[in-house]
Amino acid sequence: MHVAIVGGTGKEGRGLGLRWARAGHHVLIGSRDVERAKARALEIGGGAVGDDNLAVVAAAEVVVLSVPFSAHESTIASIAPALEGKILVDITVPLKPPKVMQVHLPEGQSCALRAQAALPKSRVVAALHHVGSAHLADVAHRIEGDVLICGDDAAAKEVVVRLIEDLGGRALDAGALCNSIALESMTPVLLYLNKRYGVAGAGLQITGMPPRS
Repeated sequence: MHVAIVGGTGKEGRGLGLRWARAGHHVLIGSRDVERAKARALEIGGGAVGDDNLAVVAAAEVVVLSVPFSAHESTIASIAPALEGKILVDITVPLKPPKVMQVHLPEGQSCALRAQAALPKSRVVAALHHVGSAHLADVAHRIEGDVLICGDDAAAKEVVVRLIEDLGGRALDAGALCNSIALESMTPVLLYLNKRYGVAGAGLQITGMPPRS
């Protein structure tokens, strides 16, 4: 599958790219800086390609939005022409530095809901809010926590479930896109736990579920 990572030069994008390329997907790294995108793609290997954000979105089947909250709205506007009919996996968390350990709900209630409102002809799925870049970059190890996903399009969620399984994680359908409010709100809590207990990657694990296959 052709998977574009918009904002793919960041730490989160790097880890996602490494794992998907290793799983055999064609990874497209997008950035406002084309040279940085090309350098990151070369680092990822596996045939990954780097280009500007709009170009990689146009060439992709699934697009992952991996940008800071401050760039969320402007980035969506810049790639909207190429997103029609496509799946957009929004992993954005509405963090407001320096208070990143406090919940901040944006106007529109969640980043994913804002994205869907701006992109009525795209299929937005919220996911991957609780997997740290350090875990993603350690490609030899399976993702320990569960990955909760939310969306209003059942078929789109199934595609994202398979992509998360290819990352080495377990994806759980957590309901409608409005539930992304809970997903995005949980990340500042996990960041607080990281600091309070001196760990690097607090995550979520849902109990009472069937064991992983």
